[in-house]
Amino acid sequence: MQLFKQLGLASFLTAAAFTNSFAADYVIDTEGAHASINFEIPHLGYSILLGRFNHFSGEFSYDEKKPEKAEVRVEIDTTSLDSNHAERDKHIKNKDFLDVSTYPRSVFVSDSFEPTEDGGILKGYLTLKDVTKPIEIVVTNIGAGEDPWGGYRRGFSGETKLTLKDFNIDTDLGAASRQVTLKLHIEGIKK
Repeated sequence: MQLFKQLGLASFLTAAAFTNSFAADYVIDTEGAHASINFEIPHLGYSILLGRFNHFSGEFSYDEKKPEKAEVRVEIDTTSLDSNHAERDKHIKNKDFLDVSTYPRSVFVSDSFEPTEDGGILKGYLTLKDVTKPIEIVVTNIGAGEDPWGGYRRGFSGETKLTLKDFNIDTDLGAASRQVTLKLHIEGIKK
């Protein structure tokens, strides 16, 4: 009887391993600068301010046969914010906005993915400053394939809007500037 239990457990573990064998794990290619996290926000309703985070890292798992099982984790170095204007960057990094001296990192962890014809809706939790909130990212599948160096890559783009007050950013720049759009371009290298 004990042998049957052991065989049953072994069969279950083999089946579980086989079921997950199609999922591939990727590291986001920040070393080659083939990924970016950008933001844009209206400036007083008169123009659009663009910026980016120069340093971040992350990983994702994706299975073409079971895309709903996709998982993502990204960590952003908020001190690396860059809007191409040093004085403005100091202001955005201070306590009026991101308070990066107290909160030097932001983390996104996914908890579900709803596939669509050309991508999907990635849901998860973003921690920014001292707040963790659920967000949704509209994802577009860019493509996947072998690279010239013998590796395998997969890329996505994504977009989401964040309401500043939801993350304890209370500085009021007017009605047109209450939301920031994040635009993500992610290329992963298969591990």
